[in-house]
Amino acid sequence: MLKARHKDIHPVFKICEWPLIMLICIGVAFGVWLWLPLNHASTGAMLLFQALQAVGLFIVPAFAVAYLWSDQPLQWLHLTTPKHNRLDGKLICLSAGIMISAIPLINCLVAWNESIRLPECLSGLEQMMQQMEHQAELILQGFMTYKDGAWWVLLLNLVVLAILPGIGEELTFRGVLQSFFHNRHTAVWVTAFIFSFMHFQFYGFIPRMLMGALLGYALVWSGRIGYSIIMHATNNAMSVLVFYLGTYQWHLSQDEIDAIGTGYTWWITLLCTPVMIALLYLYYRRARELAPSSENFASDSVNHSVAPD
Repeated sequence: MLKARHKDIHPVFKICEWPLIMLICIGVAFGVWLWLPLNHASTGAMLLFQALQAVGLFIVPAFAVAYLWSDQPLQWLHLTTPKHNRLDGKLICLSAGIMISAIPLINCLVAWNESIRLPECLSGLEQMMQQMEHQAELILQGFMTYKDGAWWVLLLNLVVLAILPGIGEELTFRGVLQSFFHNRHTAVWVTAFIFSFMHFQFYGFIPRMLMGALLGYALVWSGRIGYSIIMHATNNAMSVLVFYLGTYQWHLSQDEIDAIGTGYTWWITLLCTPVMIALLYLYYRRARELAPSSENFASDSVNHSVAPD
């Protein structure tokens, strides 16, 4: 009865309710982290906070609002559909393949984005953004070189930096935020813009926004957020793996790792990009096979309204 009454409140209050739930959850997660007897300045403690943040800021609030706003929260988040509970094996493989083959192109886009310079009047802002980017890179490098790259640290990083963010950010952005818009293209691109902006990394803004759009359309075409999660987690996992292998096996610098597919390795992008496009087309075709009335299905599946039932 309480839940039924809750669903009848005005949509504006529902939209305000979501960030409030996020604030409460991240506050609890931060309190737990402070309460634990740790050296909170250590890399291990920061990794733990990263994990708690993914759970407290993204995963728990997404499930909370889905439960409050819908009688079928798993379907509302596109984790299941009325007809299918399991993910399709072919789409799982295609999802991972798309993101792996996209890595060189992403590196090219990042290199191009980094070459963009703001007008002289905004030089102070540009310097501040460069400092933020540099600080973020130092933190990530600290995570991935923790304990001098021990194998168990690699597994830990895959969980904390790839799997948990892949789940949490997709549930938050594609699962919840993308549902606020009734037009599916508007939903995809506005969500992709906000997704990239919320990372506060200007020099990766455009490629991250394009990746966000890809993840959004993966949900629109298939009606299942699981494939977007796999894509997101695969992208993050490949970054962790390439950094680990590049640093401890191939003995490359960070700049050399980030330059794969650019400069004298441009041919890698030339080879991989058509593969990515072909895999993306196969993904679209397979999604249509699983949902024959795909255009209506995709529109209905993404635009679950937050208006009262």
